[in-house]
Amino acid sequence: MANPQKNKLAGRERRRRRVRAKIYGTAVRPRLSVFRSSKHIYAQLIDDAKGRTLAAASDSTLKNKSKGLKAAEAVGQAIAEKALALKIAAVVFDRGGYRYHGQIKALAEAARKAGIKF
Repeated sequence: MANPQKNKLAGRERRRRRVRAKIYGTAVRPRLSVFRSSKHIYAQLIDDAKGRTLAAASDSTLKNKSKGLKAAEAVGQAIAEKALALKIAAVVFDRGGYRYHGQIKALAEAARKAGIKF
């Protein structure tokens, strides 16, 4: 019998590649990439043209040690503040193969509320 965890990861990888084939970050409008592990959530602003990370935020680096949706909202707020400090007003959202639901949605909505346009 096949390993269900391997199938789950393979499915997410297929979805991630499908999403990434359609989006591309530039210096003016970088890619807001989200990664969710079993314990933490991470967000990065990436300029794909130069292959550089412009800014990053995660719930493990924030002072507010909340979990779940509250942590995702805090990360969305933090990445938006860093983007605005770099004079970045608009981004391309890369959900990384995850469903736009729960923590991913909370992060995106918090970033929008903080002033980032998608």
